[in-house]
Amino acid sequence: MTKTVRLVDIDGEQLGVVQTTEALRIAREKGLDLVLVAPSANPPVARIMDYGKYKYEKDKRKKEAKKKTKQSQLKEMKFRIRIDEHDFQTKTNRIKEFLEKGSKVRVVIMFRGREIVFSDKGREILERVADQLQLISDIDRPPKLEGRDMWMILKPKAAPQGGKDNGQQSKDEAS
Repeated sequence: MTKTVRLVDIDGEQLGVVQTTEALRIAREKGLDLVLVAPSANPPVARIMDYGKYKYEKDKRKKEAKKKTKQSQLKEMKFRIRIDEHDFQTKTNRIKEFLEKGSKVRVVIMFRGREIVFSDKGREILERVADQLQLISDIDRPPKLEGRDMWMILKPKAAPQGGKDNGQQSKDEAS
């Protein structure tokens, strides 16, 4: 540790360049900690503060920033070309839930054996899914045949500014 530091008080007031031992004594008298803020400066800058509170505030800001960044995950839903109507509706509803939560969805048609001959039927299923979800999603990547799978990626539509708030206000006004 260096012999002298530029000392900054808890209020941000500069106390000047003082001996390290003197800075520690001042911090202890106030019941606070001496934290080295800029160790590479000449002389190093030390600040008198409550380190526990500082660390808590820093972690709190970090968590808030993490909350605000939206994590877009890629979900996957697999279909077969021989799918019953109820199964189709169930899977489509599940895709709708993923999209409403802000995730992208990869819709996959799996072909087994000679089913690959009917790739046009797979494309019809993908188009049908896209049509049913066109109000809440856009096609991010169009249908593509890759090996024994045909897939496309749906992404949630960009919400208009204040979209949910306006809908709730109109319901309240109608009451």
